[in-house]
Amino acid sequence: MGNAARTLVLLRNLEGSMSRLLLSVLIPAFALASGIASGAVAAGLKVGVVAPVDGPFALLGRQVLEGARFQAEARGSQVIAIPETCEADGAEALKAAVAAAGAEALVGFLCTESLDAILPTLGGTGVPAISLSVRSDILMEDARKNGWPFYRLVPNARKETEKIASVIIERWKGEPLALIDDGTIHGRDLVEGVRSALAETGLTPVFTDTYRPAQEQQVSLVRRLGRSGATRVLIGGDRTDASIIARDARSEKLALTLLGGEALDAADQPVPLADGVLAVTLPEAEILPEATATAGAMRAANIEPEGYTLPAFAAMTLLEQAKDRALKDSTPLADALLKASYPTVIGAIRFDAGHELADNPYRLMEWRQGRFADAPPPGE
Repeated sequence: MGNAARTLVLLRNLEGSMSRLLLSVLIPAFALASGIASGAVAAGLKVGVVAPVDGPFALLGRQVLEGARFQAEARGSQVIAIPETCEADGAEALKAAVAAAGAEALVGFLCTESLDAILPTLGGTGVPAISLSVRSDILMEDARKNGWPFYRLVPNARKETEKIASVIIERWKGEPLALIDDGTIHGRDLVEGVRSALAETGLTPVFTDTYRPAQEQQVSLVRRLGRSGATRVLIGGDRTDASIIARDARSEKLALTLLGGEALDAADQPVPLADGVLAVTLPEAEILPEATATAGAMRAANIEPEGYTLPAFAAMTLLEQAKDRALKDSTPLADALLKASYPTVIGAIRFDAGHELADNPYRLMEWRQGRFADAPPPGE
C-alpha cells in the first residue's frame, strides 16, 4: 500500500460564503489540472468509488473518496461510495452494490479480491474499472483475454525493471557493479530481470549474491562487497535491509552507491536511510508540478493531498475527459480511454492497447533530508 497510510483530517460540507470563496479558487485550479479550457467543462459522470470504509484500510478508502468527491463536486459529477472489504467472502455483497449503483465507471479497487469479483460482470458493458493500486499481472492477463474493461493508474513490475536497467546503463556503465537480492520472489525477480537486460548490452556485474534479510547487521555482506571491488550496488530488497547495508558500509569506511526499487519507499524505521541512497520509485503526487494548484486548493479546504487523494482526483478528471471524447466519437467510455492522452494532476495519462500505462512513471529519486527527491543529473 506504499506510504499512503498517514493520518489526515478531512473537512466536509462547507457552507455559505466560505463555500463560494472556495469554489472561486477551486474551479480555475480544476480547469488547469485537467487541461479543459474554461467554458468546456466535462460532462457530468456517475462514478462508483469502490474503497474500504472500515477496517485497517479505512483511512486509505477515505483518501480515495475525498479525492474523487473533490473533483466531482466541481464538475457536476456524482460519486457513489461502494464499500470494499478486501476479502473474498465479500464478493457477493460487492457485486450487488455495484449493480445497484448503476455507475458509468468504477474507480478505486485497492484490493485484488474486489477486482476478481467485479471484472467478470463488466465484460461487454462498456463500464470501465480503474484501479489505483492493484498491480497483479495475472489479473491483467485475464482481463485482456476475456475482454474485461480493466485499467490501472499504477505501473506493472516490468516497468520498474526497465527503469532500473536504464538508470544503470546510463549512469554506471563501466563502473564495478554488484547485484544482490534478499531471496524473496520480488527481490529475486527484480534483480534477475535487471541482470538479463544488462547482459544484452554486454554489462556484467563483478559480484552477485543472495543475502539473509531482516538481520540486525550486514557487515559480512558489506565486506564481501568491498573485496569484490564493487562501488555501485543494486539491492533487490526492502528499505530496512538497504538502511542497514548503507549504515554498515559507512562503518566499514566503504564508499558504496546503493540503488533499490520501489520497496525502498517505505517507513524510515527502525534504521534511518542514509542520505544519498537511490531508488527507482514513483514520486509523491503532491510534488508534481501539475498538482500544485489542486494540492493548494485541497489544503484550503483542510484536505491533505496525500496517499490516494490526488490519484483519485486524477481518475475522475481522466474519466470526465474520456466521457467527452466518447460523446464526441459515439463510442463506449471504456474505448474512449484508449483514444488519447489525458492531462491530469499526476501527469498525462495514456493507455496502451493492453490497458497498461503507456508511459513509464518511475523516476530515479535520491533520499535527502528525510524524503525522496529527484536525483541530480548524471555527472553532478
